[in-house]
Amino acid sequence: MRVALYVRVSTQRQAQTQTIEQQLTRLQAYVGEQGWLLEPEHIYRDDGYSGAKLARPGLDSLRDRAALAEYDIVLLTEPDRLARNYVHQMLLVEEFERRGIRLEFIDRPMSDEPNDRLMLQIRGAVAEYERTQISERMRRGRLAKYRGGQLLPWSRPPYGYRVDAERPCDPDGLRLDPGEAAQVRQMFAWYLEPGASLYSIAKRLTDMELPTPTGKVRWNTATVRGMLKNPAYTGTAYTNRTRPAPAKQRKSALLPVGAGESLAWRPSEEWIPIAVPAIVEQAAFEQVQNKLAQNQQGAARNNKRHQYVLRALVSCGKCRLSTAARTMADPQYAYYVCRGRTDALRAAQGERCTARYIPAQQLDDLVWQDLCQVLTQPDILTHALERAHGGHWLPQELQARCALFTQAVSQIERQQARLLEAYLAEIIALPELERKRQELQRKHEALTTQHAQLEASVHQQLELAQLADSMEAFCAQIRPVLENATFAQRRQLVELLIDRVVVTDADVEIRYVIPTTPDGSHVPFCHLRKDYRDLLRVCEGSLGQRSLPGDEAPGHSPLLGPHGVFFLS
Repeated sequence: MRVALYVRVSTQRQAQTQTIEQQLTRLQAYVGEQGWLLEPEHIYRDDGYSGAKLARPGLDSLRDRAALAEYDIVLLTEPDRLARNYVHQMLLVEEFERRGIRLEFIDRPMSDEPNDRLMLQIRGAVAEYERTQISERMRRGRLAKYRGGQLLPWSRPPYGYRVDAERPCDPDGLRLDPGEAAQVRQMFAWYLEPGASLYSIAKRLTDMELPTPTGKVRWNTATVRGMLKNPAYTGTAYTNRTRPAPAKQRKSALLPVGAGESLAWRPSEEWIPIAVPAIVEQAAFEQVQNKLAQNQQGAARNNKRHQYVLRALVSCGKCRLSTAARTMADPQYAYYVCRGRTDALRAAQGERCTARYIPAQQLDDLVWQDLCQVLTQPDILTHALERAHGGHWLPQELQARCALFTQAVSQIERQQARLLEAYLAEIIALPELERKRQELQRKHEALTTQHAQLEASVHQQLELAQLADSMEAFCAQIRPVLENATFAQRRQLVELLIDRVVVTDADVEIRYVIPTTPDGSHVPFCHLRKDYRDLLRVCEGSLGQRSLPGDEAPGHSPLLGPHGVFFLS
């Protein structure tokens, strides 16, 4: 019998204390007693991997080799070495069984008897319960040690600090690195210089060829900002500052949220302070925080000195990132510039976006004209709604078809009654009755189903008609202010009615959101959506794609054919 061994420990400390070697020694001795064949390449181990997850390199290799039928038995010390999650454990057991491979546990021998399989399932559930208890005890134990100042809050010390290699979590072993600490003080001093920015500091550090905290060559602004905002440099490190929370933001408006997990700040009274050696003075730290806040308010994304109607609403169709509004020395040269084109990190990695600068005034005028056309011609919205819901609205014809179905169903019911009378009068035999009755029943069921579908369609068209009336009323309410709208009014309408403007070279796609309820005009669309591309898209309509005047691509006219997206809120 060919055998494979699998051993696992959850923490690096267990791996260092040779507990995994103890498992391996016991398994090899058991293989020798049974006289099985064990190849060295069929020993799979996971040092420091939790049994709560399936993503383990040793386990992945074990499963890959099982698919190639390279062994007949998988030997472990006990079931919780395979997995500590009951569902994961059952999944692996079934997977090996499908491949004709037997699982054996030397501490808890099992067989194919129903009682043994039940015990395996119970033990899997108990292992999962134990894992949850262990996690909770460890969490509470860590918090108690944090409050007692017995544990450092870092898995890796910040730049400027060193820990004792033998006691990496002991606060008493924490010390300053003279060279890095001096560099941290210099970074705080640099930032307080007039005209200094995060980018200028990152560039100076990169030009000096100093390695980053992770050992890389190039410094970026996020690393510099994180260091300048770290309160540990003033002598107090904090833990328990964040908690898991659903994600509320995305990297780009055209990209999904992702896994949906993020971090949210806890109330400051829940933070746990831990004393560490100080590198900078508290006064200098506070000055840096004040300047960071001021620079954030004056950043390009928050600069409202120039009037951009579509500020924060334009995205690049090539790289799916947002664009920033930028005005050159001459105010008439204003553009929307793709963030993927100007980002220094993307440029260093050779991933700079090739999208052209978008003339801001031309794009603003184009989108505003299109918006006015939509609001002054409600038929455009009605047509978009018709296209989205499968054709024109014909309520009279639908009512007539409903009446015909009602008549047809009544006729089938009369035929069934006459058929029964013919049988009772002994005109037809029982087999003929059953055959004809089943045929009529099938027709009756088909007609009933079609009638129900048609009634649902009528109900939907009535709702759509009311929706069209609601949109027309909204357009009538907005129409008077369009001709003489100020910049503030234009901006307010654009934020309310346009979700995104996607520019790909000379093509412009406008994604509208039209309020259809009294409350719709008071709730921004971005507050309603999680991922509008999957969840809240209601219909696809017309009047969305345009070309920038004077910037037509070859083969394109200034006004392209109808193609766009409408959302209803």
